Amino acid sequence: MLYQQGDVLVKSSDRVKGKKLHHLTLALGEATGHHHTITKGDAELYDFKGTLFLHVESDEAELTHQEHNTIVLPKGDYEIGIVQEYDHFAEEARSVQD
Repeated sequence: MLYQQGDVLVKSSDRVKGKKLHHLTLALGEATGHHHTITKGDAELYDFKGTLFLHVESDEAELTHQEHNTIVLPKGDYEIGIVQEYDHFAEEARSVQD
């Protein structure tokens, strides 16, 4: 399963790994200062070599952002990514800024 909230991608994973973090913010908006954060539900966030993983323990958790609709994530494990855009003139990919 794949979910998208602005520039943040949340995709199902078979497991989480890495160091447990003490916050539930999946991404900070570089341009606006807004943030993608789990605000309801029982969840844990992990960092493995710069890749974030989310474990939702409760039946569901809510991912919120100041400018996007809330997304409800069911219980399970997820890998967090950032949408990439390709600049054909510069011939390079870069993260979308939210």
